[in-house]
Amino acid sequence: MKAPERITIAMDKDTFEVFKKLKQDLGVSQSELMREALKFYSKHKELFEFVEDKKVYAHAEMLSSGEHVILDIDHWLLFLRFVDSHPDKNKFWELHRAVCRAHAEQFKHKFYRVEHILKRLEACNLFKLSKTSKNEFTLVLGSDVPKQFIRTELEEIFTGMDFQVDIKEDIAKLRVKVLHENATH
Repeated sequence: MKAPERITIAMDKDTFEVFKKLKQDLGVSQSELMREALKFYSKHKELFEFVEDKKVYAHAEMLSSGEHVILDIDHWLLFLRFVDSHPDKNKFWELHRAVCRAHAEQFKHKFYRVEHILKRLEACNLFKLSKTSKNEFTLVLGSDVPKQFIRTELEEIFTGMDFQVDIKEDIAKLRVKVLHENATH
């Protein structure tokens, strides 16, 4: 039997922590973990190639943190219609703005740009994103019901990140034009 090939790899701190945790959770050696990970990737690489704009990764990341849920579109639209007809709807919009400002703070520390934020929200299935030019995007909503919710979210996030954008409304679309992104982002 031929001696195995030896390699050396470098990992950043976060990747190494994931590596250590997986090794402990699975109760395998470093070598076994790397062999199994490579075999898995090789066997399922079409999954990774199939993913457009890393949407599956974004879904897995958001769902695994426990901070997001999957909601049927009919329930989502029902919820928004109920809010719109509720006598205390202004309180909802005030709280929604506060949540969006908190998102802006999280995104600010990750140095996200406008396009990345739009892609992340697209991964939440809030809209279909189309990049129309270097600094312009069209968000196709499928219905005008979530327009106020999404527009409010974008306005609060971009304002909180010191981005200047122009948002225009069509019937079931929002058009976003990036005027200025903070240089630190």
